[in-house]
Amino acid sequence: MKYLQGLALCFLAAGAASAQTIGIVTTPAGSFSNSAGQAIAKVLVEKAKLRAIVQAQASTGFEEVESGSADFNVSNSFDATFFATGTGEYQGLGQHPVMRYAGALIPYRVAMHVRADSSIKTIGDLKGKRVSSDFNAQKTIARIIEAHLANAGLGYNDVVRVPAPNVVRQAEDFMSGKVDVMFFALGSSQIKQAHASVGGVRVLEIDTAPDAFKRVQALLPGAYTVQVGTTPPMEGISKPTNLVAFDMVLITSAKVSDDIVYRVAKALHDGKQDLVATFPPFGLFQPQNMAKPLMSLEMHPGAAKYYKEIGLLK
Repeated sequence: MKYLQGLALCFLAAGAASAQTIGIVTTPAGSFSNSAGQAIAKVLVEKAKLRAIVQAQASTGFEEVESGSADFNVSNSFDATFFATGTGEYQGLGQHPVMRYAGALIPYRVAMHVRADSSIKTIGDLKGKRVSSDFNAQKTIARIIEAHLANAGLGYNDVVRVPAPNVVRQAEDFMSGKVDVMFFALGSSQIKQAHASVGGVRVLEIDTAPDAFKRVQALLPGAYTVQVGTTPPMEGISKPTNLVAFDMVLITSAKVSDDIVYRVAKALHDGKQDLVATFPPFGLFQPQNMAKPLMSLEMHPGAAKYYKEIGLLK
C-alpha cells in the first residue's frame, strides 16, 4: 500500500543517531489522528529517545502494523476491534490475532458541520441533502456518518450520496460546495480551514434520547455522548452541544518488542503537558485511563508491564 504522504513528519532527537526508528501510521495529513500522531512522535523522541516517523495513509493503516512495516497505529476504538476480529468493514477478511492494544488516548468528539447560514438546523434536516459517502479508502468514516444519520432515524438511502475516498477529500468537497455537510472530529485543522473558507460553520447536535442513541451504538460499539461547551471557543459551537464521542487508541503488534512498547506507554503517560503543547486536544487526555479495556484486543505485554508498575492494572 502506497503512502499518501510517506513521511508526514520525522522528529530526530539531537544526539540520538543510534536511536531505534519506529513508524506511527495515521490517517491523511490534516486529519485529527494525523495531528495527534505528530504530537505523539515528538514526545517519543524527547521522552523515550526513539526516532518516530509519522506515516500518513489514505486508509486506516492497520495492514502496515500487522505486516510489520509500521509499529503503531493511531485509530478509533471500534475500528480497531472490527479489524482485529474481522467484523464490520473487515467482514470476510478473517481475524488478525497479532494485533495488540497499547493504550487509550483522547476522545474523538465528532460532529456533522454545516455552513453557518445553512437552512439545515438538525440532523433530520439532512434528508434529501448531499452527503459524502462510500469512503473506499477509509470506510470507517462512512460508518460514523451513517451513525449520525441513524440518530435521526435516517440512512444513506434518505440522502443524496456523493462518493469521497477519505475524510480530507469530503472536507474539500464541502468547502467547494459539492456537499451540504461535513463530518470531522472537533479540534481538526480542516474544521478551522472550512470555517474560514465558507464564512463560518455550525455543528448539528445529536439526539441523546435512549432509543436514538442506541441506533448510534449499534453502528459504533463503545460510543458515548459528551456535551461540549463554549470554553474554550471552538468553531461551530455557540452553546453547550451534545455530540458523539469514542476513544482514540494506540494499536501495535505482537511483533513489536516489549521494551519499545513499555517505553512508548511510559513516555505518553508522563508527557501530557508536551502533548498538549503540540496538539491542544490532548488537554482531554487522562493518563490514568490509558489501561481501560478495549473490546477483543489483548493488551501488549510491554504496555501491561508499565501499567501494572504504576497501579493502572492489577
